[in-house]
Amino acid sequence: MDSRLINKANPLKETVQLLKGVGEETVQQLEAMGIVLIEDLINYLPYRYDDFRLKDLSEAAHEERVTIEGRVHSEPALQFFGKKKSRLTVRLLAGPHAVKVTFFNQPYLKKQLNLNDIITVTGKWDRHRQIVTAQTYKLGPQQGVEEFTPVYPLKGSMTNRTLQKMIKQALQLCKGIIIDPLPEELIVQYRLMNRQAALEAMHFPSNPEDMKQARRRFVYEEFFYFQLKMQALRKFEREQSKGISIKYNKDDVTGFIKRLPFPLTKAQQRVMDEIFTDMLSPNRMNRLLQGDVGSGKTVVAAIALYGAITAGYQGALMVPTEILAEQHAESLNELFAPIGITVALLTSSVKGKKRTLLLEKLKAGEINIMIGTHALIQDEVDFQQLGLVITDEQHRFGVNQRRVLREKGENPDVLFMTATPIPRTLAITVFGEMDVSIIDEMPAGRKPIETYWAKENMLDRILAFMEKELVAGRQAYVICPLIEESDKLDVQNAIDVHMQLEQYFSGRFSVGLMHGRLHSDDKEAVMKQFSENKHQVLVSTTVVEVGVNVPNASLMVIYDAERFGLSQLHQLRGRVGRGSDQSYCILLAEPKNEVGKERMKIMTETNDGFVLSEKDLELRGPGDFFGRKQSGLPEFRVADMVHDYRALEVARDDAHKLIERLEFWNDARFEPLRSYLMEEGILSGGKLD
Repeated sequence: MDSRLINKANPLKETVQLLKGVGEETVQQLEAMGIVLIEDLINYLPYRYDDFRLKDLSEAAHEERVTIEGRVHSEPALQFFGKKKSRLTVRLLAGPHAVKVTFFNQPYLKKQLNLNDIITVTGKWDRHRQIVTAQTYKLGPQQGVEEFTPVYPLKGSMTNRTLQKMIKQALQLCKGIIIDPLPEELIVQYRLMNRQAALEAMHFPSNPEDMKQARRRFVYEEFFYFQLKMQALRKFEREQSKGISIKYNKDDVTGFIKRLPFPLTKAQQRVMDEIFTDMLSPNRMNRLLQGDVGSGKTVVAAIALYGAITAGYQGALMVPTEILAEQHAESLNELFAPIGITVALLTSSVKGKKRTLLLEKLKAGEINIMIGTHALIQDEVDFQQLGLVITDEQHRFGVNQRRVLREKGENPDVLFMTATPIPRTLAITVFGEMDVSIIDEMPAGRKPIETYWAKENMLDRILAFMEKELVAGRQAYVICPLIEESDKLDVQNAIDVHMQLEQYFSGRFSVGLMHGRLHSDDKEAVMKQFSENKHQVLVSTTVVEVGVNVPNASLMVIYDAERFGLSQLHQLRGRVGRGSDQSYCILLAEPKNEVGKERMKIMTETNDGFVLSEKDLELRGPGDFFGRKQSGLPEFRVADMVHDYRALEVARDDAHKLIERLEFWNDARFEPLRSYLMEEGILSGGKLD
């Protein structure tokens, strides 16, 4: 919780040394936990609660933490093993259940537990073996035990009990002076607990309902303040950044769409309306376009570029690799050449006189659309009048690279595109300052990729199937997690698999190898050979995940598929199914746990990237969704983006409405919120920075 959201009056702004019994050593321990002032202490909320309510074992889930009360039904049996390790087991009659209770490394309990004693134990329930592995034990019935015990993130020798004593004293000291920073109208609308009561219920819950309502209040508050910041940034980006109004020719654009060889899906039409509304606006477009592999983002980009051209502007499309740039240039030339629009390609391979001539034409306005890699952002690249910048696979470029391209023109409109379906909650959170458009519908007639989960002992059958596809003139990808053999991970590696397949297909088919350690020129060369069918099989690491279009490839085999997240598996699978032939994806996996098995099962059941992205978020959590810790993700102390997503959406709408209201900027009621934005560096003197 943000400590700055509390009333500035004392004693909240006093240091924790004001409290009784807090000496220098305790001050240092608290400081290591980020607690300096009394307000920091009362805002240091528990991250979970130990629930000591008695549980009916017939309703308990496997491996759930349970508290049961029962009568000792057998003499305690003690076994020693290893160095100073022991296991004590005892039978307990808990209602209709005869349960075996195990205590590890607590041999002294043998003298304390007697036949017919009533005891209360808390531990993990194994429903298959009818065993509770106990962590805590109390002689006597459960009565008198606190039902909920808050658990705090602690450091050093600090204990929950010591921290709670200090918090109790601090709350008593601050009683009646903690004001509520949330607008009264929102508190009333959502029937939220006031802040003082919510703090007390979080730290000292008297019943489950109070705790639930207190958590509900802080979930909303955390999301609301985060979204307030995001919406203020968005307003600043939209209103303070001067843009251009691209007055495109609607009739020409309509005619262009009618001439396309296929009709637009409803999702594409909706997204086009959103983009053209932004282009007409005098404020600069700052929009993220999400669309699954094959959903038709490139066509949407082409229509937007055409709209900019009808208004007299140039367009730029920046992509991460040369081969992808070439593919885009080829497809856009097919669309635009018949109507006299010039599309050019600029990559590091374009050199000498050819490059000089290309840059001269661009500066003179003779090139309407320039497609390229990061070569587009070099100093010598000048546009005559750049109106629209589209960045494909935007996460592959750094923020600075995207900014440099945007600065090539007089505040051009900016559209970012990604084929990585991002769950709505993450899109709202990570790209909160951007507008988000989603193509969530696939073009008609596209054949779904058939996906199968196979075990290692089926490899011979898989290779036979691969050979059948190759004989029919098609191609195959084989994906491995590692480049070389590793002692740490027992996973197939690209170099070994490449050697095995070369031997297997020797004299019949060519097998290429691509991985991250290859020089970028070598990667391009291998990919080009595969796209030209000089290699029929491509063994690769995940470097082929994005931006490769080989319509002839109909088979994807992924070794050790359990090592990948759902979204990454889906991106890899999207490399096939781009032609008219039926395509297949085979997941070679021996998952060791339930999550791994669930992942494989989900992959075989759906081709919808957005469904998979939501499942991936549930299974892996937000921190690992992008394959590594995402620095753009905020850390919420109470709220959970996955399980509290409805509250996140409500908070975003509320923050947006409030930021747009005129009285927000001058009404005294909203002073605490404006102070928060000032301390976050978004406002200066009550105005947007």
